[in-house]
Parts: sequence; C-alpha cells; structure tokens
Amino acid sequence: MKLAEWARRNGVHPQTAYRWFRDGTMPVPARRLPSGTIMVDMVVSRVVTEVGPALNGRRKRFLGLLRDPNVTTIVVEHRDRFARFGAEYVEAALAAQGRRLLVVDPAEVDDDLVRDVTEILTSLCARLYGRRGAADRASRAVAAATAGDLS
Repeated sequence: MKLAEWARRNGVHPQTAYRWFRDGTMPVPARRLPSGTIMVDMVVSRVVTEVGPALNGRRKRFLGLLRDPNVTTIVVEHRDRFARFGAEYVEAALAAQGRRLLVVDPAEVDDDLVRDVTEILTSLCARLYGRRGAADRASRAVAAATAGDLS
C-alpha cells in the first residue's frame, strides 16, 4: 500500500511517515518505486521492468511473472501498463490462484483514449504494412480523424 494510506490506517500523519521513511526508522519495510511512489509493508523479492506496448501478448518478463506460482503479488504503476484491454480477466485469473495484482495509481487518465487508439492503430498498421511505417501511418490516421472533428 502507499505510504499515505499506511499512515492513515495507523494513525500517523503522512509527513511523519515520510520523515520516518527518509530517516530509515519506519517500523515496517518500505521501498520507493522507480515512479517515486513509496510502498509500505511489502517484501519485494524481485523487480522486473519491461519496455514494450501493452498490446503485445508475448512480453517474456511479464509472462514469466504470470507463470511463476511463487509470485503472489504483481505491482504495476498503472493498470493500462500491463494490459490495455482485458485487465479484469488477468486479475480474475490471478485471484482464482490466490494471487493478486496491485495497481499503484488506479486513476484513469483522460488523454489515455487517444493514446490507446494510436497504439491500436500502430499495432494494426504494423501487421498490415510492416514495422517501419506503422507509427507514421497511425499518427497520420489519428491526425486525420481529429482534424475532421472540429465540433
């Protein structure tokens, strides 16, 4: 859980909890994620980072986490970073195995819709035309679609 949430649950002011974290006197294990978020009360056995589109179903490191039954909790910064669509199915499958997915920032960003459409178009254009011009074709398609919508 986040440091501020831990502080509220334990009757401590969030700034006091942050000071404890900064001074190294936290009564429970705490760790700062690469995004800057401080996670409390979680033992981290391994950190896996992977760069690639969330639409790619062949991400080796992420699939390795899903296949490993010793991994009980998978922490992601945003829900759409691990799967653009069908995240609920992955969460349900993990829950059925007694595992869980912890999303650090569960809020949806409003401009993600345009990013999602661009990523989908890029993926589909890459399949049709090859990787080289896929991003350019997708960006031109999004520009054409948004230019026609002047309402």
